[in-house]
Amino acid sequence: MQIDKKGILYAFAAYGIWGVFPLYWKLLVHVDSMEILLSRVIWSFVFTTIFILVIKQRKLLFEDVKTLWHNKKMFWSLLAASFVISCNWFLYIFAVNNDHLIEASLGYYINPLITVVFGMFFFKERLSKAQIFAVCVALLGVIVLSIGYGEIPWIALGIALSFAIYGALKKKIAINATRGLAIETLFILPFALVYYIYIMLTDNMSFLHIDWQTDLFLMLGGVVTAIPLVLFAKGAKLLPQYVIGFIQYFTPTTVLLLGILLYKEPFTKTDFMSFSIIWIAILLFTISTIFESRKQHNLQHEVAKV
Repeated sequence: MQIDKKGILYAFAAYGIWGVFPLYWKLLVHVDSMEILLSRVIWSFVFTTIFILVIKQRKLLFEDVKTLWHNKKMFWSLLAASFVISCNWFLYIFAVNNDHLIEASLGYYINPLITVVFGMFFFKERLSKAQIFAVCVALLGVIVLSIGYGEIPWIALGIALSFAIYGALKKKIAINATRGLAIETLFILPFALVYYIYIMLTDNMSFLHIDWQTDLFLMLGGVVTAIPLVLFAKGAKLLPQYVIGFIQYFTPTTVLLLGILLYKEPFTKTDFMSFSIIWIAILLFTISTIFESRKQHNLQHEVAKV
């Protein structure tokens, strides 16, 4: 597969938006993390559904729902994925608004490596010795950080594991990204509305109770959730997997720099040592993945000649 320039732009735009997400969620630092999550679910559903209607994919959305209803395995997988991604969103919002940006970036650095391990165990995907070594090196980095902190970096591991589980659950669900987001948020919508009613009755709600800027940012949380997903879906169709795998590190790198340079979170010698080990692991993994991809491509090219 050739490297498409449009695909590169789509991918960088998606991962760039995800990288600067902390700037957006910090605007809502005065709102409880759970309410931000609930608003994100509700308004993601509202705006994504409106977008689907505007681009005239209503029939396709109904067809997707029918397919899910008749395929119980797919239905339960997507339902589980909806809850897992909600947990991921909550952990990320909590990390951003409670000064754990560096730990959040760690989570997204190690997520691809955990995804690879999941592929090996659950989907019988084969890894090269170099890739297995890279995963072990990354694990060493997490252990070094845990010893330095005196505790396990639960937020980082929670973010990494939840996103890896989400990816594994969705691996065999072939649904368009935009319509998929509408269905996923639909699954969580009843719980979000019930909890919203609860916080409204207990006078703990920020929406419509602080100022119009807060209300606007809570509502637009649905838009900023949907846009990078659409861009990513477009980019993923045009690019080889190893290129997507390389570009995805743009997000945690941006988050890490924001945490250190803009929000002045402490970055200790232990942090530097741990991140350095993980960066080495990522470099090893990326190089070996590119090598394996090219080797496979050349092999297929030779077979095609025969």
